[in-house]
Amino acid sequence: MSYPTFKLAAIAASLALTGPSLDGPATAASFYKATLLGADENPPVASPGGGVAFLTIDGDLLAASTISNLIGDVAAAHGRCCAAAPANAGVATQTPSFPGFPTGGASGSYNQGFDLNAPAAYNAAFVAANGGQAYFNVHTTFARGGEIRGQVALIPEPASWALMISGFGIAGAAIRWRRSVFKT
Repeated sequence: MSYPTFKLAAIAASLALTGPSLDGPATAASFYKATLLGADENPPVASPGGGVAFLTIDGDLLAASTISNLIGDVAAAHGRCCAAAPANAGVATQTPSFPGFPTGGASGSYNQGFDLNAPAAYNAAFVAANGGQAYFNVHTTFARGGEIRGQVALIPEPASWALMISGFGIAGAAIRWRRSVFKT
């Protein structure tokens, strides 16, 4: 590949990777996950139950969770903030439960959107995860203080990985080009 052709290819690749960001302002999505276990409660609860919660923020909030095999029936579920694990913290979301969260059973699924422009709908401080100091807590008739709990952790978003991998490819091509130029 000649120098002008390589330069043109590098410019085209750069534009292809940055093109979506040239569309104007957009809200980058953030993804969070909490694995819910009795062992993560404070004090720990010997429960076979478990679950997972996912939070997606992209201007609004989507909360999705699945819980199963709890000993007691769900009495409440909410987010708490701000204390590092395993310390307990105050409720940071609507009480006693997220709107529409399935109560009265030992298993269930939840999928709810929240308008983050309506402060009464949801406390965004919980979602910000505050450096890993927010957690999702499910209270049951078996364990009133909480049967399962999970710290909310940020999941790296896929676009960063794609950009990083593309960058490695471009860097590798540049190194290969430089080697071929110096050999001749």
